[in-house]
Amino acid sequence: MRTAKFKIEGMHCDGCAQIIQSLLEKKTGVRAADVTFNEREARILYETQLVAEDQLVEAIEKAGYRVGGKL
Repeated sequence: MRTAKFKIEGMHCDGCAQIIQSLLEKKTGVRAADVTFNEREARILYETQLVAEDQLVEAIEKAGYRVGGKL
């Protein structure tokens, strides 16, 4: 298990954070996701053998948001 933390750009409200969190939680290998609008961050606990970090970034960006960097 590994935790990834990303800065997220393009969120406009708590609803955006909830959308991203829901998308991440549906990915195979993601055990938990916490996305906060106020901090504009995503913290994701995932299994490295089931999902790669770049796949997490891709899921966020496919939804129309930008990953501004890793924390």
